[in-house]
Amino acid sequence: MSEPAGPACLDLHCHGALGFEFGGDEAGSRKAAAYHRERGARVVASLVSAPPPALERQVRTLAPLVADGTVAGIHLEGPCLAPARRGAHDAAALIAPDPRLADRLAGAAADGGAPGAIVHWTHAPELPGADAFAEALVRLGIRPALGHTAADGATMARAITTGAEATGAPVLITHLFNAMPPLHHRTGGPVAAALSAAARGDAVLELIADGVHVAPEVIRMVFDLVGPAAIALVSDATPATGLGDGRHRLGELDVDVHDGIARVSDGGAIAGSTATLPDCMTRAVAMGIDRDAVWHSASRTPATLTVTPM
Repeated sequence: MSEPAGPACLDLHCHGALGFEFGGDEAGSRKAAAYHRERGARVVASLVSAPPPALERQVRTLAPLVADGTVAGIHLEGPCLAPARRGAHDAAALIAPDPRLADRLAGAAADGGAPGAIVHWTHAPELPGADAFAEALVRLGIRPALGHTAADGATMARAITTGAEATGAPVLITHLFNAMPPLHHRTGGPVAAALSAAARGDAVLELIADGVHVAPEVIRMVFDLVGPAAIALVSDATPATGLGDGRHRLGELDVDVHDGIARVSDGGAIAGSTATLPDCMTRAVAMGIDRDAVWHSASRTPATLTVTPM
Protein backbone atom coordinates (compact mmCIF):
# COMPACT_ATOMS: atom_id res chain seq x y z
CA MET A 1 0.00 0.00 0.00
CA SER A 2 1.10 3.59 -0.53
CA GLU A 3 0.53 4.13 3.18
CA PRO A 4 0.96 1.44 5.83
CA ALA A 5 -2.21 -0.51 6.61
CA GLY A 6 -2.80 0.60 10.17
CA PRO A 7 -5.48 1.96 12.45
CA ALA A 8 -6.46 4.57 9.84
CA CYS A 9 -8.13 1.78 7.86
CA LEU A 10 -11.78 1.62 8.87
CA ASP A 11 -14.06 -1.33 8.15
CA LEU A 12 -17.70 -0.20 8.18
CA HIS A 13 -19.11 -3.72 7.99
CA CYS A 14 -17.60 -6.39 10.26
CA HIS A 15 -19.39 -9.07 12.30
CA GLY A 16 -16.54 -10.54 14.33
CA ALA A 17 -13.58 -12.92 14.35
CA LEU A 18 -12.01 -15.89 16.18
CA GLY A 19 -15.42 -17.43 16.85
CA PHE A 20 -16.69 -14.27 18.56
CA GLU A 21 -19.69 -12.41 17.15
CA PHE A 22 -19.95 -8.73 17.97
CA GLY A 23 -22.53 -8.20 20.69
CA GLY A 24 -22.41 -11.76 21.98
CA ASP A 25 -20.54 -10.74 25.13
CA GLU A 26 -18.17 -7.92 25.97
CA ALA A 27 -15.01 -10.01 26.35
CA GLY A 28 -15.51 -11.83 23.06
CA SER A 29 -16.37 -8.61 21.27
CA ARG A 30 -13.15 -7.04 22.50
CA LYS A 31 -11.15 -10.05 21.28
CA ALA A 32 -12.77 -9.82 17.84
CA ALA A 33 -12.03 -6.10 17.59
CA ALA A 34 -8.44 -6.68 18.71
CA TYR A 35 -7.95 -9.32 16.01
CA HIS A 36 -8.92 -6.84 13.29
CA ARG A 37 -6.95 -3.99 14.84
CA GLU A 38 -3.80 -6.13 15.06
CA ARG A 39 -4.15 -6.77 11.34
CA GLY A 40 -4.51 -3.10 10.55
CA ALA A 41 -8.15 -2.03 10.74
CA ARG A 42 -10.52 -0.38 13.13
CA VAL A 43 -14.06 -1.69 12.75
CA VAL A 44 -17.67 -0.73 13.04
CA ALA A 45 -19.35 -3.66 14.81
CA SER A 46 -22.14 -5.09 12.66
CA LEU A 47 -25.12 -7.00 14.06
CA VAL A 48 -27.13 -9.48 12.01
CA SER A 49 -30.92 -9.70 12.20
CA ALA A 50 -32.26 -10.92 15.53
CA PRO A 51 -35.40 -10.40 17.64
CA PRO A 52 -35.60 -6.89 19.16
CA PRO A 53 -34.80 -8.02 22.73
CA ALA A 54 -31.63 -9.73 21.50
CA LEU A 55 -30.60 -6.67 19.47
CA GLU A 56 -31.14 -4.48 22.52
CA ARG A 57 -28.85 -6.72 24.59
CA GLN A 58 -26.23 -6.67 21.87
CA VAL A 59 -26.29 -2.89 21.57
CA ARG A 60 -25.94 -2.57 25.35
CA THR A 61 -23.01 -4.99 25.23
CA LEU A 62 -21.24 -2.98 22.53
CA ALA A 63 -21.94 0.50 23.92
CA PRO A 64 -18.92 0.46 26.28
CA LEU A 65 -16.68 -0.57 23.38
CA VAL A 66 -17.87 2.43 21.39
CA ALA A 67 -17.44 4.70 24.39
CA ASP A 68 -13.80 3.68 24.90
CA GLY A 69 -12.92 3.60 21.20
CA THR A 70 -12.48 -0.16 20.87
CA VAL A 71 -14.94 -0.08 17.95
CA ALA A 72 -15.87 2.94 15.84
CA GLY A 73 -19.61 2.46 16.13
CA ILE A 74 -22.45 -0.02 15.68
CA HIS A 75 -24.08 -1.07 12.42
CA LEU A 76 -27.49 -2.72 12.45
CA GLU A 77 -27.83 -4.98 9.42
CA GLY A 78 -31.53 -5.74 9.69
CA PRO A 79 -33.91 -6.97 10.86
CA CYS A 80 -35.98 -4.91 8.38
CA LEU A 81 -34.81 -6.77 5.27
CA ALA A 82 -36.50 -8.26 2.20
CA PRO A 83 -37.13 -11.96 2.90
CA ALA A 84 -36.22 -12.91 -0.67
CA ARG A 85 -32.87 -11.11 -0.34
CA ARG A 86 -32.04 -11.97 3.26
CA GLY A 87 -28.83 -13.84 2.43
CA ALA A 88 -27.32 -15.16 5.68
CA HIS A 89 -29.99 -13.65 7.92
CA ASP A 90 -32.43 -15.79 9.89
CA ALA A 91 -35.84 -15.57 8.17
CA ALA A 92 -37.58 -15.90 11.54
CA ALA A 93 -35.93 -12.68 12.78
CA LEU A 94 -37.09 -10.43 9.94
CA ILE A 95 -39.71 -7.80 10.76
CA ALA A 96 -41.36 -4.80 9.13
CA PRO A 97 -39.65 -1.43 9.61
CA ASP A 98 -40.76 0.13 12.89
CA PRO A 99 -39.61 3.56 14.14
CA ARG A 100 -40.14 2.36 17.69
CA LEU A 101 -37.32 -0.16 17.22
CA ALA A 102 -34.98 2.63 16.15
CA ASP A 103 -35.86 4.60 19.28
CA ARG A 104 -35.49 1.51 21.45
CA LEU A 105 -32.01 0.62 20.23
CA ALA A 106 -30.79 4.21 20.20
CA GLY A 107 -31.95 4.40 23.79
CA ALA A 108 -30.10 1.20 24.65
CA ALA A 109 -26.89 2.71 23.28
CA ALA A 110 -27.40 5.85 25.35
CA ASP A 111 -28.17 3.81 28.47
CA GLY A 112 -24.94 1.93 27.86
CA GLY A 113 -22.96 5.16 27.95
CA ALA A 114 -22.59 5.73 24.21
CA PRO A 115 -25.31 7.98 22.79
CA GLY A 116 -24.96 8.10 19.02
CA ALA A 117 -23.18 4.74 18.96
CA ILE A 118 -25.34 3.42 16.11
CA VAL A 119 -23.76 4.99 13.04
CA HIS A 120 -25.73 3.32 10.24
CA TRP A 121 -28.63 0.92 9.84
CA THR A 122 -29.36 -1.30 6.83
CA HIS A 123 -32.96 -1.73 5.76
CA ALA A 124 -34.88 -2.54 2.57
CA PRO A 125 -36.57 0.62 1.25
CA GLU A 126 -39.49 -1.16 -0.46
CA LEU A 127 -40.94 -2.62 2.75
CA PRO A 128 -44.16 -1.13 4.18
CA GLY A 129 -43.22 1.49 6.76
CA ALA A 130 -39.71 2.01 5.38
CA ASP A 131 -40.21 5.75 4.82
CA ALA A 132 -41.22 6.39 8.43
CA PHE A 133 -38.37 4.18 9.61
CA ALA A 134 -35.83 6.13 7.57
CA GLU A 135 -37.22 9.39 8.97
CA ALA A 136 -36.71 8.02 12.49
CA LEU A 137 -33.12 7.11 11.69
CA VAL A 138 -32.43 10.63 10.44
CA ARG A 139 -34.06 12.11 13.55
CA LEU A 140 -31.79 9.97 15.72
CA GLY A 141 -28.64 10.88 13.79
CA ILE A 142 -28.28 7.40 12.27
CA ARG A 143 -27.25 7.21 8.63
CA PRO A 144 -29.75 5.26 6.50
CA ALA A 145 -28.15 2.32 4.70
CA LEU A 146 -29.99 0.49 1.96
CA GLY A 147 -29.50 -3.17 1.21
CA HIS A 148 -30.83 -6.73 1.36
CA THR A 149 -33.47 -5.36 -0.95
CA ALA A 150 -35.74 -6.48 -3.76
CA ALA A 151 -36.61 -2.88 -4.66
CA ASP A 152 -37.03 -1.72 -8.22
CA GLY A 153 -34.84 1.09 -9.52
CA ALA A 154 -37.39 3.85 -8.94
CA THR A 155 -37.97 2.87 -5.31
CA MET A 156 -34.25 2.68 -4.63
CA ALA A 157 -33.58 6.01 -6.34
CA ARG A 158 -36.31 7.74 -4.36
CA ALA A 159 -35.05 6.34 -1.05
CA ILE A 160 -31.50 7.46 -1.80
CA THR A 161 -32.55 10.97 -2.84
CA THR A 162 -34.83 11.37 0.16
CA GLY A 163 -32.14 10.20 2.57
CA ALA A 164 -29.43 12.36 1.07
CA GLU A 165 -31.64 15.46 1.11
CA ALA A 166 -32.77 14.81 4.69
CA THR A 167 -29.23 14.38 6.03
CA GLY A 168 -27.22 16.55 3.68
CA ALA A 169 -24.87 13.57 3.38
CA PRO A 170 -24.57 10.40 1.30
CA VAL A 171 -26.72 7.37 1.95
CA LEU A 172 -24.75 4.13 2.41
CA ILE A 173 -25.42 1.19 0.10
CA THR A 174 -24.79 -2.08 1.90
CA HIS A 175 -22.46 -4.41 -0.07
CA LEU A 176 -23.41 -3.33 -3.58
CA PHE A 177 -24.51 -6.21 -5.87
CA ASN A 178 -24.87 -8.68 -3.00
CA ALA A 179 -28.36 -9.41 -1.62
CA MET A 180 -30.11 -7.39 -4.33
CA PRO A 181 -31.40 -8.03 -7.86
CA PRO A 182 -28.61 -8.09 -10.45
CA LEU A 183 -28.09 -5.25 -12.91
CA HIS A 184 -29.81 -5.94 -16.23
CA HIS A 185 -29.82 -3.69 -19.27
CA ARG A 186 -33.64 -3.64 -19.39
CA THR A 187 -34.16 -3.59 -15.62
CA GLY A 188 -31.43 -1.63 -13.87
CA GLY A 189 -32.92 -2.17 -10.42
CA PRO A 190 -31.22 -1.02 -7.23
CA VAL A 191 -27.71 -1.44 -8.63
CA ALA A 192 -28.25 1.11 -11.42
CA ALA A 193 -29.91 3.52 -8.99
CA ALA A 194 -27.04 3.19 -6.52
CA LEU A 195 -24.35 3.68 -9.16
CA SER A 196 -26.05 6.82 -10.48
CA ALA A 197 -26.47 8.20 -6.97
CA ALA A 198 -22.84 7.54 -6.12
CA ALA A 199 -21.69 9.28 -9.29
CA ARG A 200 -23.55 12.45 -8.27
CA GLY A 201 -22.47 12.30 -4.61
CA ASP A 202 -25.69 11.09 -2.99
CA ALA A 203 -24.47 7.60 -2.05
CA VAL A 204 -21.39 5.71 -0.93
CA LEU A 205 -21.12 2.12 -2.11
CA GLU A 206 -19.83 -0.68 0.08
CA LEU A 207 -17.78 -3.20 -1.91
CA ILE A 208 -16.51 -6.51 -0.58
CA ALA A 209 -13.24 -7.11 -2.41
CA ASP A 210 -12.53 -10.55 -0.93
CA GLY A 211 -12.45 -12.20 -4.35
CA VAL A 212 -15.69 -14.07 -3.64
CA HIS A 213 -18.55 -11.58 -3.39
CA VAL A 214 -17.84 -9.48 -6.50
CA ALA A 215 -15.83 -10.32 -9.62
CA PRO A 216 -12.59 -8.39 -10.16
CA GLU A 217 -13.79 -6.82 -13.41
CA VAL A 218 -16.89 -5.54 -11.64
CA ILE A 219 -14.82 -4.07 -8.81
CA ARG A 220 -12.69 -2.30 -11.42
CA MET A 221 -15.78 -1.04 -13.22
CA VAL A 222 -17.19 0.56 -10.06
CA PHE A 223 -13.91 2.30 -9.27
CA ASP A 224 -13.75 3.58 -12.85
CA LEU A 225 -17.36 4.82 -12.76
CA VAL A 226 -17.61 6.55 -9.37
CA GLY A 227 -14.07 6.79 -7.94
CA PRO A 228 -12.76 5.95 -4.46
CA ALA A 229 -14.47 8.87 -2.70
CA ALA A 230 -17.79 7.14 -3.37
CA ILE A 231 -16.61 3.65 -2.39
CA ALA A 232 -16.09 2.11 1.04
CA LEU A 233 -14.19 -1.15 0.91
CA VAL A 234 -15.53 -3.49 3.61
CA SER A 235 -14.77 -7.02 4.72
CA ASP A 236 -18.16 -8.29 5.96
CA ALA A 237 -15.97 -10.50 8.15
CA THR A 238 -17.79 -13.08 10.24
CA PRO A 239 -16.93 -14.89 13.48
CA ALA A 240 -15.29 -17.57 11.31
CA THR A 241 -12.54 -15.11 10.38
CA GLY A 242 -9.21 -16.31 11.72
CA LEU A 243 -10.38 -19.87 12.37
CA GLY A 244 -10.02 -21.64 9.02
CA ASP A 245 -12.35 -24.11 7.39
CA GLY A 246 -15.06 -25.93 9.32
CA ARG A 247 -18.51 -25.48 10.84
CA HIS A 248 -19.14 -22.06 12.38
CA ARG A 249 -22.05 -19.88 13.48
CA LEU A 250 -23.50 -16.51 12.43
CA GLY A 251 -26.45 -15.35 14.46
CA GLU A 252 -28.81 -18.33 14.62
CA LEU A 253 -27.48 -19.95 11.45
CA ASP A 254 -24.86 -22.65 10.94
CA VAL A 255 -22.15 -21.67 8.47
CA ASP A 256 -19.71 -23.94 6.66
CA VAL A 257 -16.35 -22.56 5.55
CA HIS A 258 -14.56 -24.40 2.75
CA ASP A 259 -11.43 -23.04 1.09
CA GLY A 260 -12.03 -19.82 3.00
CA ILE A 261 -15.53 -19.29 1.57
CA ALA A 262 -18.36 -19.08 4.12
CA ARG A 263 -21.82 -20.34 3.17
CA VAL A 264 -25.00 -20.96 5.13
CA SER A 265 -25.17 -24.70 5.81
CA ASP A 266 -28.85 -24.83 4.85
CA GLY A 267 -29.15 -23.46 1.33
CA GLY A 268 -25.60 -22.41 0.49
CA ALA A 269 -26.01 -18.62 0.50
CA ILE A 270 -22.74 -16.74 0.94
CA ALA A 271 -22.44 -15.92 4.64
CA GLY A 272 -20.14 -12.93 4.82
CA SER A 273 -16.41 -13.37 4.43
CA THR A 274 -13.39 -14.71 6.28
CA ALA A 275 -11.18 -11.81 5.16
CA THR A 276 -10.06 -8.71 7.01
CA LEU A 277 -10.16 -5.24 5.46
CA PRO A 278 -6.37 -5.26 4.84
CA ASP A 279 -6.84 -8.62 3.09
CA CYS A 280 -9.46 -7.00 0.85
CA MET A 281 -7.14 -4.06 0.16
CA THR A 282 -4.37 -6.39 -0.95
CA ARG A 283 -6.76 -8.30 -3.18
CA ALA A 284 -8.16 -5.07 -4.68
CA VAL A 285 -4.63 -4.03 -5.69
CA ALA A 286 -4.11 -7.47 -7.21
CA MET A 287 -7.34 -6.92 -9.18
CA GLY A 288 -5.72 -3.89 -10.80
CA ILE A 289 -7.10 -1.08 -8.62
CA ASP A 290 -4.70 1.82 -8.08
CA ARG A 291 -3.05 1.60 -4.65
CA ASP A 292 -3.91 5.17 -3.70
CA ALA A 293 -7.53 4.59 -4.70
CA VAL A 294 -7.64 1.46 -2.55
CA TRP A 295 -6.19 3.33 0.42
CA HIS A 296 -8.70 6.17 -0.02
CA SER A 297 -11.68 3.82 -0.14
CA ALA A 298 -10.52 1.93 2.96
CA SER A 299 -9.62 4.94 5.09
CA ARG A 300 -10.71 8.43 4.05
CA THR A 301 -14.12 7.54 2.62
CA PRO A 302 -15.31 5.36 5.51
CA ALA A 303 -13.99 7.88 8.05
CA THR A 304 -16.50 10.42 6.74
CA LEU A 305 -19.35 7.98 7.32
CA THR A 306 -18.97 7.58 11.06
CA VAL A 307 -19.81 11.27 11.50
CA THR A 308 -23.43 12.00 12.44
CA PRO A 309 -25.19 12.85 9.14
CA MET A 310 -26.89 16.09 10.13
